[in-house]
Formats: sequence, C-alpha cells, structure tokens
Amino acid sequence: AGGDWGTVPAPVPVPLDAHFDNDGIDTATAGGGSFDGSGYTFPGEELAAGRLEVDGVPYEFPSGAAGAKNNIVALGQRIDLPAGRYLSALFLAAGSYGDASGQATVHYADGSTQSGGLSGPDWYSGSGVVSASFRYKPDGTKEAHRVGIGVSEIALDAGREAVAITLPKLDAAEENKTALHVFALSLQPAAEGRALALRDARSTFSLLESSGAQSVEATVINAGTVSVLASDALTVSVDVPGARTVEPARVKWLAPGEQARVRVGIRNRGGVAPGTVQDGTVLATGRGKRAASTGRKLTLGVPDYQPTEVSLSGHQAPYWFHAAKFGIFIHWGVYSVPAWAPVGTQYAEWYWNQMQDPNNPTYAHHKEVYGEDFAYDDFIPRFTAEKFDPRAWVELFRDAGAQYHVLTSKHHEGFALWDTNLSDRNSVRMGPKKDLVKALFDASKKYTPELHRALYFSMPEWFNPDSPWMGHAPRNPYTLEPVPYTGYTAGKDYVKEFQAQQMLELIHGYDLQMMWCDIGGENDSLHVLAEYFNHGKNRPRPLEVAVNNRAGIGFHDFTTPEYTTYDNTVVAKWESSRGLDPFSYGYNAQTPDDKYMTTEEVVRSLVDIVSKNGNFLLDIGPRADGTIPEIMQTRLRETGHWLRTNGEAVYDTTYWSRMAELGDDLRFTVRPNEAFYIHSLAAPGSKLTVEAPVPVRPGDKVTMLGYDRPLNWTVRNGAFVVDVPAAARKAGEHVWVFKVEWHGR
Repeated sequence: AGGDWGTVPAPVPVPLDAHFDNDGIDTATAGGGSFDGSGYTFPGEELAAGRLEVDGVPYEFPSGAAGAKNNIVALGQRIDLPAGRYLSALFLAAGSYGDASGQATVHYADGSTQSGGLSGPDWYSGSGVVSASFRYKPDGTKEAHRVGIGVSEIALDAGREAVAITLPKLDAAEENKTALHVFALSLQPAAEGRALALRDARSTFSLLESSGAQSVEATVINAGTVSVLASDALTVSVDVPGARTVEPARVKWLAPGEQARVRVGIRNRGGVAPGTVQDGTVLATGRGKRAASTGRKLTLGVPDYQPTEVSLSGHQAPYWFHAAKFGIFIHWGVYSVPAWAPVGTQYAEWYWNQMQDPNNPTYAHHKEVYGEDFAYDDFIPRFTAEKFDPRAWVELFRDAGAQYHVLTSKHHEGFALWDTNLSDRNSVRMGPKKDLVKALFDASKKYTPELHRALYFSMPEWFNPDSPWMGHAPRNPYTLEPVPYTGYTAGKDYVKEFQAQQMLELIHGYDLQMMWCDIGGENDSLHVLAEYFNHGKNRPRPLEVAVNNRAGIGFHDFTTPEYTTYDNTVVAKWESSRGLDPFSYGYNAQTPDDKYMTTEEVVRSLVDIVSKNGNFLLDIGPRADGTIPEIMQTRLRETGHWLRTNGEAVYDTTYWSRMAELGDDLRFTVRPNEAFYIHSLAAPGSKLTVEAPVPVRPGDKVTMLGYDRPLNWTVRNGAFVVDVPAAARKAGEHVWVFKVEWHGR
C-alpha cells in the first residue's frame, strides 16, 4: 500500500511449547494420547507440524510425534507475550465434549487488565478452519468422523502495551467434561496512522439479495490509529479474470481496531463456466489509492452440487438466515395427545420412548391413566387438529416478530404431518385427515409471505420395524408383546427407500427454505442435500436454503445447541433452540403458567444469543386440537411488542468484533455503516457507564430506542457514559437499547 495508507505489520506467532500439557494429536504408530480424556486423538498424519497459515495469519502448529504434548487445556495458565501494542490475539482452539468457552484476561504493562471471551468449537462437530477426516480411537484404530479446530479472536487495546494473557479456568480434559484446548497463538500488531488489513477473503456460493450476484466475502480490519470515514470513499472490489465486480462493498465508518465483514457481488463474464477456479485479488481502495489487497483462488459462479462432503462444503447459511435472528419452532404430533412429562425434567414429546422404561415416571402414568393395553398408536385418532387455524398461527408468528417458522414434519414417533406416499402413517390417512404441513405453508405464503418456511425432520424413528432406533419394533411395554406400527408396511431399506425419499418429498413438494434435521445416524444425506441445494439453485428464481448439523454427516450450515448459549461470540453460524416450557418442546399439560419463560427472559435470551452471532429458535407446543395455549400466545405477542420498538438492534445486525458482552448486563450489536447498539439487560440508572472502547466520536448521535430525544454523552477515562433521564428509563422494558448513530464524515 502507498500514499495515505500505511503498512500493517505481519502477525507474530507466540511459542506455546512450554505450556503444552496434553497429548491430543497422535499417529498410527504413536498411541498413548488422549485429547478428550477418553483416549481419542486427532490424527497427526493430517495435521502437519510447523508453520501453518490460516486466513493469512501464520501459526506454529504443534507436533503429533509419539508422546509429545501438543495443546494446553485451559486451567488458568498465564502466557507471557512479547511486549507490544496489538490489535488482537488469535488462537487455534477446540473443545472436547462440547463447545467450550470462558473469559481470558489480558494483562498490560501499566498493570491494567481486560477480559475477553475465548472459545473453541466441539472438535467432534468437525467445524473449524483446521480439520481432519478421521480421529483415532483409544485402541489406535481409525474412526471415520471429521474433527476440527477453530479460530478464536480476542480484541486487545492497541493503546496499551500487552504483556500476558491468562487463559480461562475451565475443566480438565476428562470424559464427559467440557474442556477448552489451545494449540497455537498469534498476535496481530497495530499500525500507526491510516492502515487497513484484509483477512479471510473467499468466494462463496451465496447470492446477494440486492442483485442476485455471487458473493465474495472478506473482513476489513482498521489496523491503524485513524478512523475510516465516509469521506474516505473506501470500497472493496474483486479483480479476477473471467468475472467482474457488479456490486462493490462500501465501508463508511470503521474505528481503529474495528472489523467489518463485507460482501462483494461478482458475475461471470460470457463463456466462463460456473465452478471455474481462478487466481484473483480482493482489493480495498480509499482516498483514491489502494489501501490493502490480498490474493486468493476464487471459484467463479455456483456449480451444481455433487454428493460429496467436499462439494457440499461450498454451501453456507444463506444471508436471509443471518439477518432473521428470531424463529418459531413448533413441536406438534401424536405426543400432543398425552401431553405429559414431569415438569422441567423430561421432554413431553418423548412420551412413547419414556413409557418403555419401568423406572421412568411415564411408565406408571400411562398404566394408571390409560391402562396396560392402550398402545401409543391408540392416541392417533385423538390427534384431531379440529381447531387448527393456520392463518391465526402464522399471523401470531409475525406478530411475535419472528422471521421464520420450523414445524415438525415428523418426530421420532414416525407420524408424518404431510401426505407422504411412502406410508399411511400420516396426518392425511389418519388422525386429522389433512396435510398439516401444506395447510401451514399455504397460509404462510398467503398471509405472511415475508416469513421464511422450514421443516424439522427426524432422521431415525424409535420403533420403525425396518430400522428401530431403540433396537426393537413396537411392543407393549408391560407385556413386551408386539404391537402394530400403525399405517406402516415393513420390508423397506429404511435409509434409501424411506428416509431419503421422505426428505425428497418435502424438498420437492413444499418449497421449504430450511431442512432442520434431528439425531443423525444412518443416512443418505450427501445425495439428499446435493439434490436439495441444486433444486433451490436451479429454479428460475433461486431459493436460498439451509440445513443444520444433525443430518448425520460432517457438513452443515449452522450448529444447534439447545437450552443453552455461549459466553462469547461463535463466528461459525449457530442457532440456539429452547421451549417456552422450562424443559419440553412438545406441549406438557402439567406445566403451570408461572413455569413458562417470562417475556423478559425471552427478550434477554434473544439479545444474548444475537450478540454472539446466533439465532434464537423459540419453541411452542400446540395442543392436539390445534390450539396454542394462551400463555404461549401472550409471551409471543409481548416479545413482538418489544421487537417493534427495538428490532433494528436485532434484525440484520452482526456481532461486535471486540466483545459480545460486558459483565452480566451489557450486550452489543452492530448495524454495519450505520449504528452501534448497547443492550442493557438491567434497568439503567441516571447514568449508563460502559467500560469498553465504544466506537463513538464527536458529532455522533446517541438515543435510546423508544425514547425520541437525543441523550447527552461523554467519554471519561476510556469509559462511555450516557445520561439517562427518568422519562427514558420509564419508556423502556425488559432490555433497554441505546443507539450510537454514526455520522462519519
């Protein structure tokens, strides 16, 4: 870079050998390691030791030699740093027995400290920038399951000299305990003056909603000490043979140390086939000069997907899903008839499975209420849906502020809510005698076309005679005598002739924009998903679709933790689901109204999840007759009321690159180029004090959503302080949202 733009120093790898305390990488001849405390390890054959570059950042990756320690289990260790001023610390990290996260502490030369979230994706999910196609089992044999390591970044204060980082103090690497493992660390030094860096530039198979052009993504980092302003006219474009930039990205405001993920639209030139790979350059230009650039191999156009992990890996969660933030999950099926489980401890939708166990309360409940001879399938005629009003449902979802809805097309009980040709065990031949999926989707298309439509699909079935997940066909749990699997004719190849074909019925018959799979297990998902993606891509008007991480293969567009969230941002797209019920997704008639989530809990959960790059999929459980309990309707409408005032701080926002949360009460979101939002989960006092480098400068306007007057503000000793008058405090509820409206010049 030349002229007004300075040079950004190269990242500095930090040796960690002295801190390694766990052998988590082995080779076929090594053995003896145990990454997760139960004897499983990464394969050294696929993870080469030495200099490793990830998204332009060099790391020193550890050795997998026999007996070598090669990662740190985060237990509060202090890592000394080469003293300097840095923008960020970038870790290669992974979790064992789940996604792992915690608060690290940055130490500065002046004696001050700063907290920052450090996380690692569950290695078993296979996600992450470093991955292997298999892992070693305790006996030294291979298990063909992808395992991965991700990047976690902690923003540092470039105005202070950093000297050390103390890792979070979490669990040791033991079986069934979640541990955080660190493999490598690099530091990004800060630059002086005006300086930009480009990182993680890549072509995608996603299309920009504004133009339909193929998206090339990159992260723009203000690595200097001068803010990027609208007057700098900073744009990001792509220079590559065979394609042209038709929609450059513009960055109007970026404070020192801030990052912005941008999307550039390109189109192939005539005669260039989709899928052509070319060497190209992603270029940032500002003030009439080149500010930064990075070379990358780019795939031009979107080729047809093939039934392989490599081909599917080009797919990612569509942009509508990133923007939507809030969806409604609907668990509705035959289990809605008994609607029973111990409150707060069991899933009501698992009634049939739980009644098999003499030690489970459901076993005794069923015997007492229905009798030993009343089979689960005897509930089917009672699943009537006679009061089902699909228009009222979708209008409720819209009024709740949701952007998409996900209906259980078939749960583990194997009862389909659509007109499947593969079995009479469905809602058209039995029970309601109508296609419930079609009714809901038709109503959604007609009355709430702005909502995105999706379906849940259980990959296995508990007691399907051709492939019983629980190991046996249906039977009376009291006598163990066989009972019919009502409506189903046995004798099929469960995976290829039934499971895959039902998924394809839904894909081709219902225009679903997301396939929300569950459980995984045996599958033909590579073929099904390739057809799903091609079906959406090759329509006259392409349909951008998504799939979650429960289809039984390594590939996924997003992960799906349930009844939980994270301590900090997870950059790989995720969605947290939970019921309004304290534990159950399906309707539990035993749950009293005061045990459901309050509106405040719903709103706080939504804000917390969105601030960390997640979506919130909030579940309701309708009754067997199709009515939605009044308490659920009330909670949804009250959430919608809050979103009508504060939705601009939720929808189509992104996470703050510096931090997701500060203490228990503050969360942050960003609307790129427009505004920064501070979410106070506690009612503010007369002054709101934020001990963080809020991106604000003289001339910016600060308001509270729901209160129409500007607020006075100042920056004192690095803290952002806002005067909050009593009228403003009274105007808010649940979560108070403060907006910093940027007026970059």
